[in-house]
Amino acid sequence: MDVTFIGQRITELRLKKGTSEYQMSYDLGHNKNYIRSITSGRSLPSVGGLFDIIDYFEITPAEFFDPEYPQMIRKSIEYMEQLNEEDQLMLLNIIQMFYQKSKGKPQ
Repeated sequence: MDVTFIGQRITELRLKKGTSEYQMSYDLGHNKNYIRSITSGRSLPSVGGLFDIIDYFEITPAEFFDPEYPQMIRKSIEYMEQLNEEDQLMLLNIIQMFYQKSKGKPQ
């Protein structure tokens, strides 16, 4: 991954969200050129700034760095987090059973 990835990814997500660089900079609490300086390659955000940007798009770091990250997995994790521990373990056992079956392993 080269350093232009972050700027390109921000531009892609920003356009998908339908917001301007100026508005995004403002929403994040920075000066009007903050996002433009990142997308143009003049600067990179701090680690904290990058996490703020990722939160702004309401995605996970995995989704930011891997645009092909399956939405189904994200949604499954969101639902699973709402379950109690007992139900999470039960669901995990079911997933493991399907995984072993797909690999041809005895259960």
